[in-house]
Amino acid sequence: MKTEVIMERNFQNGIVRQKSKTEFLCATDFIKEANKSRVLSDKPVFNLTMWLNSKNTKEFIEALKESVCPNPITRSSKKGVGTWMHPFLFIDLALAVDVTLKIRVYEWLYDNLLKYRNNSGDSYKLMCGALYSQSNSKQNFYKRMPEIALKIKSACGVNDWQEATEKQLDLRNKIHSNISLLADILTDVDKAVEIGIEKTLKLNLI
Repeated sequence: MKTEVIMERNFQNGIVRQKSKTEFLCATDFIKEANKSRVLSDKPVFNLTMWLNSKNTKEFIEALKESVCPNPITRSSKKGVGTWMHPFLFIDLALAVDVTLKIRVYEWLYDNLLKYRNNSGDSYKLMCGALYSQSNSKQNFYKRMPEIALKIKSACGVNDWQEATEKQLDLRNKIHSNISLLADILTDVDKAVEIGIEKTLKLNLI
């Protein structure tokens, strides 16, 4: 999927945003939630700016620039944008804040949420193209897609895609693919969607 999507990962009582293409994570979100826990535990507030300006962090950033990523950190003073980091730098940050949080970040990096989210985005475009080619009313086709997307969302048992599990995102990808295949065979768009959802749910024992 070429379009960058911001996904939200649950962390303590808040969220940490992550970009689907670059995999950069929002350090501002992370520090905000981590500091809430530190205060409750009578620990000093972690200062992100001081950590970034430390000798060890600067050296690590330079090493990342040379061998991994030319720009491992992006910072903005605009409200809601914050500081974003390459996963390797983010792991180092988590270790500095609380060694136990490093495990949580590793879990984020090695799960399949990003993969399934990107795959389902690509399969959605293919499905739209297949349905469009069979549509009898191409001028009004764009009005149909929100309805179809809502049916798929309901079939996957999702209220908010930002909170979807790996299994739900994988199921969405399979539904998109099956509808695309059926659209090449059936001339009825509604039937292709109906059967595509039904068959996918049966095969996945949902």
